[in-house]
Amino acid sequence: MSLGQIIRDKREQLDLTLDEVSNRVGFSKPYLSTIETGKVKNPPSDELLTRLEKVLRFESGLLLHIAHLERMPSDIRGAYESREAENQRLRQALRKLAGKRTQSKEIKELLAQAGAEAGAGKGAMSAGRLVPIINKVAAGYPADFNDLDYPVGIADDYVRCPDLHDPNAFAVRVVGDSMEPRFHEGDIVIFSPSLEVRNGDDCFVRFTMPHETTFKRVFFEGDNKIRLQPRNERYSPTIIEGKRIDGVYRAVMRYEKL
Repeated sequence: MSLGQIIRDKREQLDLTLDEVSNRVGFSKPYLSTIETGKVKNPPSDELLTRLEKVLRFESGLLLHIAHLERMPSDIRGAYESREAENQRLRQALRKLAGKRTQSKEIKELLAQAGAEAGAGKGAMSAGRLVPIINKVAAGYPADFNDLDYPVGIADDYVRCPDLHDPNAFAVRVVGDSMEPRFHEGDIVIFSPSLEVRNGDDCFVRFTMPHETTFKRVFFEGDNKIRLQPRNERYSPTIIEGKRIDGVYRAVMRYEKL
């Protein structure tokens, strides 16, 4: 079920109209309607989601958690949901065992621990890691880039990324249109240096000399060469010698330009 459907169902359960919710959260009725129908162009802000949680009596952080999940790339989201499903099966099994053996101290302790870990994980997802936005990356021709001279994790601006445990993660703003239709100019993209890069991944690429960067799909060719492939068919791919590459970092999340 999508974020919009969850919000609409809860609003209807509470017998609230869109007008009533709009007045309480301070956002327009038409905008709330586009969220509920899934037609929204600009994703709801964390501020709005927090207000909706209070007005619609959601558990604190739940809507933020769902919204951040929806913004994840499909493969990252699939891995997270698979892990959560496995954790849920484990907790259910533990509850059954605890019910049959009410005197089993070890099982009860394990169940409590599983619940605590699940709660901690959910809290981490809803709060998210603050990731530094360090500069702009060209989704077009390579562009000068100097901000990696920042101390790790330090920048002038930040964005929150759920379920990300890489302390070296960073975010950049896209410039250009060579990665359309998936990425647009002004979008914020988060990259994780700790993740393995696979053929076809959307990546931040840093060159050795001159110190330039670009944002492209990456394909590893023979003879230690890398093909930088735009998503926009109006742009041609570029073949780069591996020795010219100083770093390749995989994209893990995108925030659309508001």
